[in-house]
Amino acid sequence: MRQAAYTLSVPTSGKGMTDISEVVEAHVRDSGIENGLATLFCRHTSASLLIQENAAPAARRDIEAYFERIAPEDGPYEHDDEGSDDMPAHLRTALTQTQLTIPLLDGRLTLGRWQGIYLFEHRRAPHTREVVLHILGQ
Repeated sequence: MRQAAYTLSVPTSGKGMTDISEVVEAHVRDSGIENGLATLFCRHTSASLLIQENAAPAARRDIEAYFERIAPEDGPYEHDDEGSDDMPAHLRTALTQTQLTIPLLDGRLTLGRWQGIYLFEHRRAPHTREVVLHILGQ
């Protein structure tokens, strides 16, 4: 059994989904691990991880618009320490996930044809987010 760990630095341009599939796949290749699991963990409470449609930009826009509707910035929130987008960002993270596990077979992520890995930024301002990638296998 072998393992490898990486910390990915993901710049965002504010709210929206950033495709990190290629950088994750490159680290999987570099690890030399053929079969096992890749685990990703987002080290933030106002950004999250998704596996989602990677071909149609309209799918991403619809997802982003949906989260704007269910966790709007103008909600009656008590927590607003960092501005009006603070609490909605936490809610959006709570409704998605901060950790993903993807099986590896033959040195590749087993994502489906139309699946991509996204960091979902929930704050208006650009940030640089950290995602820890841990690969375990043989």
